[in-house]
Amino acid sequence: MKSVEIKHFLLVCFLLLICIPLFSQKPEIGIAQSMENDSLLSASGYRYLIESTSKCFSPIKVTEQQFQENLSSIKKLKISLLAVNLFIPGELKVVGPAVDEVAILAYTEKVFQRCKIANVKMITWGSGGSRRLPDGFNPIKAKEQFIYIARKIATQAGHYDVTLALENLNSTETNFITTLQEALDIVKQVDHPNFRLCADIYHMMKENEQPSIIEKGKGYIIHCEIAEKEKRTPPGTSGDDFRPYLKELKKIKYKGKIILECRWENLASEAPHAFQEIEKQIDDVYSKKK
Repeated sequence: MKSVEIKHFLLVCFLLLICIPLFSQKPEIGIAQSMENDSLLSASGYRYLIESTSKCFSPIKVTEQQFQENLSSIKKLKISLLAVNLFIPGELKVVGPAVDEVAILAYTEKVFQRCKIANVKMITWGSGGSRRLPDGFNPIKAKEQFIYIARKIATQAGHYDVTLALENLNSTETNFITTLQEALDIVKQVDHPNFRLCADIYHMMKENEQPSIIEKGKGYIIHCEIAEKEKRTPPGTSGDDFRPYLKELKKIKYKGKIILECRWENLASEAPHAFQEIEKQIDDVYSKKK
């Protein structure tokens, strides 16, 4: 090879080394949906899926035979099963006067065991019913309870290479941990590497929480979910602008996915359009230098 050709080859390699990390900074898009819609979702552009714990791995809902059937289905998916949600059922209270620690930890350990077998490494922890405070219950006491049990559950998760992402919900769904700021405060106090933060932009908007809160979550936010504010519709339905939130994710060099968790009227027609709309907004933000 001539010296000029060598120099050209080295220049191309150098440019690729610079450009590949830049491209990889843009979040990829996934969706919270049923595994049965895998082919449709793949054709619509999605590459990552979130399913429910109750459907996939719950020892309360899923027998061992059903779990083996689920494993077979997961292996055949065209898009990757990134995580599961709906972590702890409402009847297993993690706060309040009726907390059964033994039952909770028996349940969560079995879920983690099954996650390990299925190679699922993340669970989003919303579970509004499980963490709902009874009327009149002291919220300071509830926070202490939650931090205590979350630390134990996170330790369990670490044994199975699973990371929990605590999700901020909104006050129409639960009455405890209803802002990203509150969720972040709890994550910091639990202080465990397998207990991190999900920034749910839909819930942030419902609570009129400012996008700037995301910057405080730098180093803790590992997951992000999104939907339009009024009716939890998919992007592009009402025209919600998510760019202010996406700019904050870019600012903290967020490396996770953007997951659409929406209410769908007609998935077949809405899913491709929603993908294109959120992809456009992501591109608008990440194509700019600042």
